[in-house]
Amino acid sequence: MSQLFESLSFTRGPDMKNRFMLAPLTNSQSHTDGVLSDEEFKWLSMRAEGGFGLTMTCAAHVQAVGQGFPGQLGVFSDKHLEGLTRLASAIKNNNSVSICQIHHAGMRSPAELIGTTPVCPSNNEETGARELSTDEVTQLVEDFVAAAVRSEKAGFDGVEIHGAHGYILGQFLSSEINHREDQYGGSLENRSRIIFEIIDGIREQCRPDFMLGVRLSPERFGMRLAEVVQVAQRLMTEDKIDFLDMSLWDVFKEPNDESMQGKSLLSHFADLNRGNVRLGVAGKITTPADAEKALAAGVDWVMLGRAAILHHDFPNQYKNNAEFTPVEVPVTREHLHSEGLSDKFVTYMASWKGFVAEE
Repeated sequence: MSQLFESLSFTRGPDMKNRFMLAPLTNSQSHTDGVLSDEEFKWLSMRAEGGFGLTMTCAAHVQAVGQGFPGQLGVFSDKHLEGLTRLASAIKNNNSVSICQIHHAGMRSPAELIGTTPVCPSNNEETGARELSTDEVTQLVEDFVAAAVRSEKAGFDGVEIHGAHGYILGQFLSSEINHREDQYGGSLENRSRIIFEIIDGIREQCRPDFMLGVRLSPERFGMRLAEVVQVAQRLMTEDKIDFLDMSLWDVFKEPNDESMQGKSLLSHFADLNRGNVRLGVAGKITTPADAEKALAAGVDWVMLGRAAILHHDFPNQYKNNAEFTPVEVPVTREHLHSEGLSDKFVTYMASWKGFVAEE
């Protein structure tokens, strides 16, 4: 049987029964106050039922001001606990590892959505975001940690810190966006400080076997590949996290940075000394052959996004049929409804060019 169906152990937390993780996907299905909806519960629990070894929530914001999209799941208040508890229980009852992704959109929070000026490491003319004070950065760290503690209380096996895609932690990492002059700006050590402080806080306040991952993206949004490689290596060397999730947009591409071309973007991370930290990738893994190829490139697990939207049971289908061939896009709204997407989610997916068939 394929290595994709071998179990995977971590330093902390339960084993994954296979090497398939569900990507943390924006779906706009929860209530306006961040409380879990029945629609989001159905979407996520169906993926756990469908055989994913690890099921991750969408990005769940740790402060109300950090909301990045309508209908976003929240983890910033105890009013979210009931829904989060229900969700974690359903995921685990299907023998899938349950992870809540904790997030803050920073300057990418729409002012009309949050009802105030968005925040950023530095004043940002393009988005109109204002700079956080040093005390506010300290509060932000505490709120990420509190979100992890809340996730633990809800019964999740762990959390993933969202440091990718130009959201607030990525904004701190970027020398193009972060022009601070305190301990959170300037050198790469200072710009990445907030991530390591959040990790330390979670390790101090959550139980010893609470699983902890970090998501990074090495390109776009002001990221420099060489710097992200350095941060990734430090995360692995310090051995305080259990997995590193690299969102590559396309797992088979070469880097945009011409000075680092000549090998795949993925290999810049697969070649690192990862110690006890498990490494996985996301980006255009749409078929079983793609998943096999990515795993063969030296990572420990693969993350499915669009493929999991199209087939809630992608892992089970491939396990039961080596010739499993996913449907091709565009697909009908009826197909997506049958895969557990609500009208809101289908409408969101229709904004992705070529994904939903025009009626």
